[in-house]
Amino acid sequence: MKKILIILISLLLLSGCNDTKNPIVTMDIEDYGTIKIELYPKYAPNTVANFISLIESGFYDGLSFHRSVPGFVLQGGDPSGDGTGGPDYSILGEFKENGYNKNTLSHTRGVISMARSNDYDSAGSQFFIVLDDSAAYSLDGLYAGFGKVIEGMYIIDDIVENEKVADEYTGLLEENVIITKVTVDTFGKTYDVKKLNA
Repeated sequence: MKKILIILISLLLLSGCNDTKNPIVTMDIEDYGTIKIELYPKYAPNTVANFISLIESGFYDGLSFHRSVPGFVLQGGDPSGDGTGGPDYSILGEFKENGYNKNTLSHTRGVISMARSNDYDSAGSQFFIVLDDSAAYSLDGLYAGFGKVIEGMYIIDDIVENEKVADEYTGLLEENVIITKVTVDTFGKTYDVKKLNA
């Protein structure tokens, strides 16, 4: 009887593990390679849902990285390709300064976060990848971190090292780096996004 009970408990624990799997994003970058990003719904559930929704609609396929600030961030996801565009809606900013206290993810190296304008609820599709732990000082509590690069961070470093910045003030690149394809594995879980101004 004890053996059966132990087996049942083990099976329950194992099946429970599948429910807690975080979504994994695969991003193919032209001329550079592929990175993988783990998303963290526990910190920023709607931000994660938005990113997944955009990926599943094919929104990011063919877009680019357009901004590089060495030692700080690499930014992309803008359909205009110059930092001015996004989808036709925005999402709530899930970070402390905006009254959202559940997001305690620090902006350390490899973390992916949402770019925005001065309006805290203006994020849409643009995101940035943090290049150095020191960025946490100016980003934590002010931007919605929602995941982390778990494979291929060296590829992000290669982009920053090899691509020329056209404007030191804005960080705009001379030539954008194309994101050819983005896919996501949600492990069967559904994520519903809440949009503002949609």
